[in-house]
Amino acid sequence: MAADLGAWVVFEDESGQGLRPPKGCTWGRRGTTPVVMVTGGSNKRISLAALLCIKPGHRPRLIYRVHNSRRRGNDQRKGFTEADYAALLDAAHQQLTGPLVLVWDNLNSHVSAAMTELIAARDWLTVYRLPPYAHELNPVEPLWSHLKRSLANLAKRNLAQLTALVKTRLKRMQYRPALLEGFLASTRLDPMPLSLS
Repeated sequence: MAADLGAWVVFEDESGQGLRPPKGCTWGRRGTTPVVMVTGGSNKRISLAALLCIKPGHRPRLIYRVHNSRRRGNDQRKGFTEADYAALLDAAHQQLTGPLVLVWDNLNSHVSAAMTELIAARDWLTVYRLPPYAHELNPVEPLWSHLKRSLANLAKRNLAQLTALVKTRLKRMQYRPALLEGFLASTRLDPMPLSLS
């Protein structure tokens, strides 16, 4: 379908990161385990959403958004809302200047009635959902793994430092098309359309 429309295939996924870094390995003096003290007692987190966009003949593109967790009561979501996803997709459409074929999972905000209305209002957007428990088909999953490994040995004192660090790491990934192609290759999906000859 993407080849027929001349569209970008866009994979989407979301993640989160708190102040407590993932465990990592480092060097230390023999017999002494290095310990880094972090301020991870709070449950403050940032929410991340990324689009990995591919189109034959073009370099892959990474478009992302970072939000601080803005939950104030028990009824509000920690992460992205339907309006946030719509704004991200509108930005991608504007940057890529073409129709989009979106592939994402079955997160409750992806399948809600509000999201269905927002998708229907965009004639340049076609949506496909991944099957349940098929994270290995989404090339954004290894992107999150790569990002979190790069944060392993860094201690952040507050959300502002964490946000700046995450944005810097994602910005670096944007300028490494071979890395983005590697994330796609890890899914074993072939982005090239079938050519009949």
